[in-house]
Amino acid sequence: MLEQGLVRDPALFIRGSEPEIEHFVAALQALGESGHALGVLGNPLSDVPGLPALLRALENAKIAAELVPGMPRATLSAAVSMPLVPLPPASAHYTWEQLVEVMARLRRTCPWDREQTHRTLLPYLIEETYEVVDAVEADDDHSLVEELGDLLLQIVFHAQLATERGKFSVADVIDSLSNKMVRRHPHVFGGTSVSGLDELWQNWERLKSKERAGRLRKSRLDGIPKGLGALLRAQRMQEKASRVGFDWPEIGGVLEKLDEELDELASAMRAAAAHHNGAHEEDHVREELGDVLFTAVNICRTLKIDAEGALREASDKFYGRFAFVEAHATASGRELSDLTLDEMEELWQLAKTEEVK
Repeated sequence: MLEQGLVRDPALFIRGSEPEIEHFVAALQALGESGHALGVLGNPLSDVPGLPALLRALENAKIAAELVPGMPRATLSAAVSMPLVPLPPASAHYTWEQLVEVMARLRRTCPWDREQTHRTLLPYLIEETYEVVDAVEADDDHSLVEELGDLLLQIVFHAQLATERGKFSVADVIDSLSNKMVRRHPHVFGGTSVSGLDELWQNWERLKSKERAGRLRKSRLDGIPKGLGALLRAQRMQEKASRVGFDWPEIGGVLEKLDEELDELASAMRAAAAHHNGAHEEDHVREELGDVLFTAVNICRTLKIDAEGALREASDKFYGRFAFVEAHATASGRELSDLTLDEMEELWQLAKTEEVK
């Protein structure tokens, strides 16, 4: 490419200089041949800032292009399971490849790390994810840095286990993710334009359906992990259904559905009471209560509110008010169970007043 004059200034070309890219495309068209290859040091997805502009220019010129990602320069040693260079002292700043080497050393020399498997690490992966959530909701940037690091360690740990089995490395994880993001964002990395979020989501679902995992799915709702919390899983299912038009046009329809489900729950409870809580009636009550909760989540989705987060906030609020009531009972020399309902209600209302202050 350099010898043929297609690339005049590699540095400007890589940065996405418009004149350099226009010159490149024009020179390529002038050749009138196919099957050219442009090689860059590292991975074009991460090491060529001008890649989106280049891809758009090639598409506009009707020149087919295929990306063959390499290993990013920042992760050239990521697939190596043994340390290559001495690690810096603990007070120094570490690089990405050194983090990978830290993990490799831990696997080689730490008894606990050596015993771990993908399955034994799952509880820690879930725990670290929730600790990230706690840091975000507390607006604690210092904790967020630490918790994101703990979560990243889990990713590197799983990749190291796979590297030792000869299956894949953390570099493969990075490349897979980068390819997926570029593939699913043609409005960013290609010439596609979208009119808004609705069209963006439609394109997203369409592109996902063409991927290997999407082709194997029998339903659009497949792919949502069953291990998700029930509220989050319900909201993700409703979001996916909404993207193909399976939704109420206005929130009023959802609110009417909630009233309907509450009526059905009340009817099921009356039937259970009439039959002295028979097994069938109890199952019916449980089913109707589930429908009420599912519809409540749908209200959250329609209002663009995270149901899981909203319930966590409500639980935290309840905790604070209940603790307030407990503290006042203890201060008066009484147990909480010694208070009457009226006294508890009075303290509860006082707790709400203190919140406002």
